[in-house]
Parts: sequence; structure tokens; C-alpha cells
Amino acid sequence: MEIALYIALPLIAFLYASVGHGGASGYLALMAVIGVSTLEMKPTALVLNLFVAGIAFIQFKRLGHFKWNLFYPFIITSIPAAFAGGIINIDSELYKQILGFLLVFAVFRMIWKPTQKENKEQVPIFPALISGATIGFFSGLIGIGGGIILSPLILLFGWANVKQTAAISALFIWVNSLAGLVGFSVTGIEFSSNILPLILLALIGGFAGAYFGASVLNTKKLSYVLTSVLALASVKLILF
Repeated sequence: MEIALYIALPLIAFLYASVGHGGASGYLALMAVIGVSTLEMKPTALVLNLFVAGIAFIQFKRLGHFKWNLFYPFIITSIPAAFAGGIINIDSELYKQILGFLLVFAVFRMIWKPTQKENKEQVPIFPALISGATIGFFSGLIGIGGGIILSPLILLFGWANVKQTAAISALFIWVNSLAGLVGFSVTGIEFSSNILPLILLALIGGFAGAYFGASVLNTKKLSYVLTSVLALASVKLILF
């Protein structure tokens, strides 16, 4: 099973980084399928998120896609909410159920290819505050960065274009992952025993994905593989 983890993890990091995500939902799905303990899943996914989302943000920002005024309204409430969610420990079966439903968002994000919309200069503050608080809380609770929920929301309402959304999501994921990890540390952290090689593999996939995703890469065929893994994991977590 560890071999499957080592093979699939850099691919997941590559695909997620290519759209400005950290990959936590993919890592959690993979760990759930191969039977990793839920106590290890959450902090391990958050740490990998920090590395991959950080790489993605740097690359998208370097190419001029990041807009601060489209980003900051979301984090005002998301950071404290992610911290609060990270403190809460829930029953492992409930955790799996919630994760399974959240993975549906990840599948949706991989399948949905939005059309380009006109850029906006400012995100409406009240919807951003509510969205940030809600997404941040579940991010800390489950161990994701929240990009799989935030990016479809931004694109749906036309608050930013695709590349800007990737940049916004990458930094949003990074700060929420850090806040959730700090909150989780209050009750004690148990990382996967092979966390260092996992970080290395995530870095390799993240660097490649962020580089190509911020430029011209079409990851359509590879995304089908990831979508299948996420769909399988969501069914497994919800029904079994």
C-alpha cells in the first residue's frame, strides 16, 4: 500500500498545483483508500498542503495572476475559523462521512471547466466574509485548505478569472492549512511515519504542476485519473 502512496502522491500534487491547489483532498482520498489512520490523515495532508500550495502561489504570483484586493476579504474570517476547526476532534466515522461529501466538491472542480469571465476589481465583502468563515472552519476540521470549495465559488460568481482564482486559492489554502495545523497542535499532532519522503514527492509534483499550470499545460487526460480516485474515495467514505 505504501508503494501506491508513493506513486500516486506526486501525480496528485502535480494536478492540484496546476490549478493553484495544495492537494489535501486528493491526499486524504488516497490515504483513506489505502487505510491510513484518521489521526494521521489530517495533519499529514495539511503539511503537504503547505508545501504544494506555497509553490503554486509563488509561481502564479510570479506571472502576475495574484490580486490582493480579490483575496483579503476571504481570510479575515477564514483564518480564525480554520484555527477553531483544527482544535475540534470528531469521531473517525463522522470524519470520514464529512470528508466523503467534501470530496464531491473536488470531483466537481476537476470535471467543471468554467468559461472565462470579465475581471472584477473587488469581491463583495459580506459574501466573502461568510464564505471565508464557512470554508475555513471545514478546512481546519477536516484537514484541507478549502480551495476545492473556494475556487468554484469564485468562478461561479465571476469574481476573478481562472488564473487569478488559482493564485487566490493557493494562498487561501496556505494560510488556512497553517491555521488549521496550529489549531490541531493544541490537542496533539500525529504525523504519518513516512512524512519526509511524502513531502519530497509532493514538492516534486508541486513544482512541476505549478510551473506548467501557470503557463500552458493541458492536464485533461491526467485529471480523469485523479477524478476517478476522488470519486472512488468519496463513495468508499460515505457508504462503507
